[in-house]
This record gives sequence, structure tokens and C-alpha cells, in this order.
Amino acid sequence: MDLSILQSSPLLLALAVGVLGLVVGSFLNVVIHRLPLMMQAEWRADCAELEGREPPAEPRLNLLTPRSRCPACGTPIPALQNIPLASWIALGGKCAACRAPIPMRYPVVELLTALVSALLAWRFGWGVALAAALVFAWALLAASFIDIDTTYLPDRITLPLLWFGLLMNVAGTFTDLRSAVVGAAAGYLVLWAVYWGFKLLTGKEGMGYGDFKLLAALGAWAGWQVLPLVVLVSATAGALGGLAAMALSGKGRDMRIPFGPYLAVGGFVALLWGRAIVTAYLGFFPG
Repeated sequence: MDLSILQSSPLLLALAVGVLGLVVGSFLNVVIHRLPLMMQAEWRADCAELEGREPPAEPRLNLLTPRSRCPACGTPIPALQNIPLASWIALGGKCAACRAPIPMRYPVVELLTALVSALLAWRFGWGVALAAALVFAWALLAASFIDIDTTYLPDRITLPLLWFGLLMNVAGTFTDLRSAVVGAAAGYLVLWAVYWGFKLLTGKEGMGYGDFKLLAALGAWAGWQVLPLVVLVSATAGALGGLAAMALSGKGRDMRIPFGPYLAVGGFVALLWGRAIVTAYLGFFPG
């Protein structure tokens, strides 16, 4: 395929990147499911080492092996039944071997990844900024769904995301390097202060350290200037989502609500439109 066609046609570029997003979304499903299991196995091995005993025998598990299997019957999933979104629709959302329901989560992640990827292609066009923004969005999606499942944001995602954001802004891809460095430091310290303030007042932990690191990463990508927007969007979305989750679950205030997905929404908005929103807001206050 002649890449110049994609460079000259925003629509074709968005469609092509959207298809790529479907494929990446399938891989993200693997990351979301397996990364927490891999980390748990490592923690068990570390605990055994500290206690001076042999680590427990663990089946081999990484992001590439073993092959994907039906969680209900254990049947390996062949390639033709593992086509992103299309296979789920063709199979009617059920395993071909045992007819057990395939969780809706899988096609949702694939479709969401495709839509987000296409939107980024439309917003940034062909170039380095698009490639970097795709990595940014895919990392946020994986971290968000892991946080939803485990209420944990893995350092294996947040820390590389932070450093990659700083590296991308050495050349000013999304903001200048000074703003990125200050954004990373301010992002961490803002939630660190909120965490300790809440703990001193209530004796409870209102969030995890992973949230500090994620906001630091968002600051490294978009700059300190848009951090208030990130916090505003994430806090508003978190409040609405939390109220809805408590109402649906019936658990009330005792329910643990992951904040990572809402930070991700705020960070995504900030990277795409943050400077424009902040500039428009400040325009209401001339002088």
C-alpha cells in the first residue's frame, strides 16, 4: 500500500489506524488478563525467597504463551476464531467448543481501542505525534481496565509511560520539555498531598500510589498547564461514575472505586484538546 495515500487522506488514515486499533485491542485483552497474574506469580516467588523456601511451581505464563484458551473449557482458540470483534460476532458471543458465553469485555476493549485510535489519527494526522499518542492511549486503556479489575495500576505501565512522555517532549512533540518535567513532578505531588491530607483527616486511604504515578505520567505528556483540567475532568467523571456504581451495586460508601480510568479520561482529553480548552477558558478573563 502506498503510504502517501494515508498521509494525504485523513479519512483513510483514520480507517487504517482504526483497523490497527482492533488488532491492538485484542492484544490489550491479553495484557489486561495476564499482567496481574504474572505479577502475582512474581510476588509469590519473592515472598518464598524472603522466607527462605523454594518458590511454588508456576505454569509458564507471559504475554505470548500459552495460546489463548476458553476460560470455561480450556480449549485452545484457533486463529480464525480469534479475529478481533468479527469472531465474537460470528460465534454469537459464545465459545465454539462448549458454548459458554464469551465476556462482553473482550469486544468492548477491541472496539474502544479502534475508536480511540481512529480519533487520534484524525486529530494528529500522519507523523511522530500520532505514533506517540497511540502508545499513550493504548497504555491508558490497559492500565484502566487492570485498575477496574484489581484496583491496582501496575508500575510496569505507569513508569514507562512517564519516561516515554518526557522523551517525546525533548523535541516538543506535545509540549516543551520544561513544562513536561514540571508537569510530571506536579502531577505526582498534587495527588500525594491529597492522599496524605485525606488520610490525616479520616485515617483512611482515599487512593493508591499508582494514581500519583499515573497523574505524573499525564503531566509528562501534556505539561503542567493542563493538569487542573485533568483533575477537573477526572474528578467530575469519577464522582458521577462512583455514584452510579454505588447505586447499582448497593454497597454504598464502602465500595472501592478505581480512580485510574477517570484519570485516563482526563489525560486523554488534555492531550488532544487541553491547550485549546485552557486558552479558551483564559480568554474569558482578558487582561
